[in-house]
Amino acid sequence: MAIKKKLLIVVHTPSANTQLLAEAAYRGASHPDFDTIEVTLTQPLKTTVEDVLECDAILLGTTENFGYMSGAMKDFFDRIYYPCLEHTEALPYAIFIRAGIDGSGTKQAMEKIITGLRWKPVHETLILQGSYQTSFEGEVEELGLTIAAGLDAGIF
Repeated sequence: MAIKKKLLIVVHTPSANTQLLAEAAYRGASHPDFDTIEVTLTQPLKTTVEDVLECDAILLGTTENFGYMSGAMKDFFDRIYYPCLEHTEALPYAIFIRAGIDGSGTKQAMEKIITGLRWKPVHETLILQGSYQTSFEGEVEELGLTIAAGLDAGIF
């Protein structure tokens, strides 16, 4: 049996709509064609250092709060930063942001922290801007599918 690669999906879900986005990411990443991928969906406040150290790629999702990432996502980074700093270099990652404004401040803040961690972006940051649209779910599902496909194929 092939060794499973671990995709960690960490999403802050303070609303029913953001929960739908988290489920869409999981659904895409859990596509039945990827039998070598083990997908874990969790909340930022529940994610441990060990979760990050053990994953082979990470997908992060957050809301935009006052032009910044959610407090829960910031807490996640605060807790994992130093314990992971020397152990997760080049970790493949992608981000999606549910933005009421424009998402640029959130993207910039997350990318500054991730640059310090020296993780490797494998997809352009997906910003879901404006009033909620059900099409956002398809976009996030496709992002999850894309990350899982790249991991499954050994691209990253």
